Amino acid sequence: MNTAGTPGESAPYQRLRELGIVLPTPPKPVANFVTSVREGGFLYLAGQGPLEPSGIEHSGKVGAGVSIEEAYGHARITGINMLAVIHEALGSLDKVRRIVKLLGMVNADPTFDSHPKVIDGCSDLFVAVFGEEIGRHARSAVGMGSLPGQITVEIEAVIAVRD
Repeated sequence: MNTAGTPGESAPYQRLRELGIVLPTPPKPVANFVTSVREGGFLYLAGQGPLEPSGIEHSGKVGAGVSIEEAYGHARITGINMLAVIHEALGSLDKVRRIVKLLGMVNADPTFDSHPKVIDGCSDLFVAVFGEEIGRHARSAVGMGSLPGQITVEIEAVIAVRD
């Protein structure tokens, strides 16, 4: 789904193009849920993971076989998937008024303590795409004993939207 690079493109799509990012088809739910719910002025995103457009899903324990740098990249991939879900749900990234909150979960070794550095992969992407005012958000970054399919990261979000 390439929505960037069109005449009169808006800032988020221009930034995606500058970053060399093409929005993928949003990942489908893996169980009995939907990827997003719009309620009033908010869009709630279900947890997304590091699924590549090729179908590869990154797995493993961060701090035990998966480095911080690798997991940061996985969180960035997850953020790209989240942008695809936002685009599909709202019809345009221009309807994002503010990224309000992220919950970043890291499949981490029990001794790992750098969860925020991993989830920065998604946070940095959102700031790069939407700018500081819209993209900067509240956030939690926590370690988990496991995640579905042993994926390295899972991230969910609350987005304030405009009509």
